[in-house]
Amino acid sequence: MATRQDLANAIRALAMDAVQKANSGHPGAPMGMAEIGEVLWNHHLSHNPTNPDWTNRDRFILSNGHGSMLLYSLLHLTGYDLPMKEIKSFRQLHSKCAGHPEYGYAPGVETTTGPLGQGISNAVGFAMAEKLLANQFNKPGHDIVDHHTYVFLGDGCIMEGVSHEACALAGTWGLGKLIAFWDDNGISIDGHIEGWYTDDTAKRFESYGWHAIRDVDGHNPDAIEKAIQEAKKITDKPTMICCKTIIGKGSPNKSGSGACHGAALGEDEVALVRKEIGWDHPPFVIPQDIYDGWNQKDKGQAREAEWNTRFDAYSKEFPDLASELKRRMSNELPANWKKISESLVKDANAKAEKMATRKASQNAITSLAEFLPEFVGGSADLTGSNLTSIPSFEHVSGKKPGNYISYGVREFGMAAIMNGMALHGGILPFGGTFHMFTDYMRNGMRMAALMKQRVVYVLTHDSIGQGEDGPTHQPIETTSGLRYIPRMEVWRPCDATEVSTAWVAAVENLENPTSLVLSRQGTSFIPRTDAQITDIRKGGYVLSDSDGKANVIIIATGSEVGLAMDSQAALKENGVNARVVSMPCTHAFDRQEKKYQDSILTPGVKRVSIEAGVTDFWRKYVGLDGASVGINTYGESAPGGDLFKHFGFTVENVVKTVKSII
Repeated sequence: MATRQDLANAIRALAMDAVQKANSGHPGAPMGMAEIGEVLWNHHLSHNPTNPDWTNRDRFILSNGHGSMLLYSLLHLTGYDLPMKEIKSFRQLHSKCAGHPEYGYAPGVETTTGPLGQGISNAVGFAMAEKLLANQFNKPGHDIVDHHTYVFLGDGCIMEGVSHEACALAGTWGLGKLIAFWDDNGISIDGHIEGWYTDDTAKRFESYGWHAIRDVDGHNPDAIEKAIQEAKKITDKPTMICCKTIIGKGSPNKSGSGACHGAALGEDEVALVRKEIGWDHPPFVIPQDIYDGWNQKDKGQAREAEWNTRFDAYSKEFPDLASELKRRMSNELPANWKKISESLVKDANAKAEKMATRKASQNAITSLAEFLPEFVGGSADLTGSNLTSIPSFEHVSGKKPGNYISYGVREFGMAAIMNGMALHGGILPFGGTFHMFTDYMRNGMRMAALMKQRVVYVLTHDSIGQGEDGPTHQPIETTSGLRYIPRMEVWRPCDATEVSTAWVAAVENLENPTSLVLSRQGTSFIPRTDAQITDIRKGGYVLSDSDGKANVIIIATGSEVGLAMDSQAALKENGVNARVVSMPCTHAFDRQEKKYQDSILTPGVKRVSIEAGVTDFWRKYVGLDGASVGINTYGESAPGGDLFKHFGFTVENVVKTVKSII
């Protein structure tokens, strides 16, 4: 019968052999955290390898993702559908065992943790989602949402700023079911961290409102077990278990040093490790008794069966809530969604109100929130400006749950936490900030796109933004930058009708994040036919056609659409027939059939784009023989109206630009 040490050594063997075969990867962390993995996964983690998506499973996140072979080993050994052939192809093309744990590749991987700090920050989102759903669905005697979030993190994650943005909130929120294990081995990619990392990590996390368990021997199963038991008893705050470990433990010549951090050990050292740990088996061979010691299939099925029994009892007593939980965890839209969404857009069009698109967005949120209890809104300290809250929302305050979060000045943390909430399921998170501050969020936004998560960003004060605050607050390059992120749907609507359409698209877009780029200034309402309203979803459509054959096509977005309409009238007086195309979402337009695209942007007709931002992006639509009215330099400080004139967003300049190309 295999001992616990044998079980832990199986992780070491798989990790070093896979890294050696690939000649790429990080063997040190898996070898150093093997005992922690064994204690947690074999004795505490509530999961079911035969159903990785079981609703009430514990979530496990490997934040120090470079040690991915630790997670792949655990998944393989405990019985997930991750066969040895995948372990053997670690880091190779189309392998389920990618360089870092990648969401959507291997079953049981809860999130992608390439950039350090994303994992622990996602974990905060997972734990927050669990707490919010428990508050909404649990009833006396029926704790149907009741699971932990466990996360492994290393020195790099502890240093990363986003970790602290998110972890400070985790303490404030009292996320008692979040338990983190810090792999305190004193080694980072640059070697020993003494001299450039002197934090008292336990004190720092205690100051955030965490419970800290110090100086746990990460190679002593009894010490690890004791620490986990203590952590699980702490229900009003998250716990950081500080585990002292030896990186690359088992390697006679490279353990405890940077030599095993991010490079294969080498064939000679691998052979020495086998002797050191008493592992007599060839590469990628695991004896049956060790598989038996790890196998969690039967236990996992029993855990889920027990929960199913409890959920059946809950369903009988609370059938509506049970049905709603199933819907939300499946990311299904309400049964009457088509009616809801159509009414939202039609009502906005019927009201014909002139307003800033940020205000139109708030109106849309107000209407949608009535039918979408999965909404969890929020803002990075700018709620009153980005208009993301509504009277019906209950604001999270300290440990008190709700459905709207003030994240404070933590844009990056907000984006990463929203990713965790979306990944958990049952929640549709949206978060607002000023458009230019997405630079801080960009990695979290990119991760949402990479993982195909439905997350909505409400980004206000577009184009000139807050002119008086100068170029730091003028996001002239930001919209184009967001458009270059694959699978990021960017909508820059021009009025309430387009805003409502954009919100509907964002809710329906189950496999993409959406950025709503919204104006500070008021925009004119533009009447539309039913056909035009339908065509908004296509991303680009003829808003106002030319009187006769078009001499030029003007493409505009957002607050500049009104300028395009005014310019069309002025051009007509100058004998120029112009077609005005509103293009609120270039991604949606690019997906349309060529026939439709050509019907909007007629081949052979010169084109001019108008957008208060950098112009290079628009070359794909206007070509080298077209022109763009935009901003290609950092600006000055002045009221917005003055800056629009300064940068040439006037009818006179548009007319001049059009005449220069036709």
